[in-house]
Amino acid sequence: MKIPVYRVIDEMIRYNGGAPNLIQHALKVYAFAKAIGEEEGLSEETQEILETAAVLHDIGIRESERKYGDADGVHQQVEGPPIAEEILQRLGAAPALIERVCYLIAHHHTYSGVEGMDYRILIEADFLVNVYETPSMQASASEILKKNFETASGARYFKAQFLSGSGC
Repeated sequence: MKIPVYRVIDEMIRYNGGAPNLIQHALKVYAFAKAIGEEEGLSEETQEILETAAVLHDIGIRESERKYGDADGVHQQVEGPPIAEEILQRLGAAPALIERVCYLIAHHHTYSGVEGMDYRILIEADFLVNVYETPSMQASASEILKKNFETASGARYFKAQFLSGSGC
């Protein structure tokens, strides 16, 4: 059963209630992932997986902070999938979608061995937002682009934001 993305967004917002920074981050990553995926011509199934994973990619942050006292990416990758799985099962998502979304969440801070356009685009969308939200990363924008961007649309969005020199 296809789950409307607004239902996944609603669940993410409820889960992250009181943490607008987490909600805003997830929605920005979702918007970039959706745009890149559509421009890159993903299949409907892969696009659904990508969009769902983008909304839920950082769902493990609160549990990581509770258990470990930090939001380290390694901890997010461990704590996020069980939370996402519970949310998606409650929404009635197909097992294959749940499995792939949980895989993407469990690897979204792992930049080697990237398999699949959904995985590639999720990483790019997250970098587009993380570099904006973490100004200290902007000094290494050229290196981030070279190491982490492979899609034409993701690279174009990144260059326009961080390497255009226009300041607009």
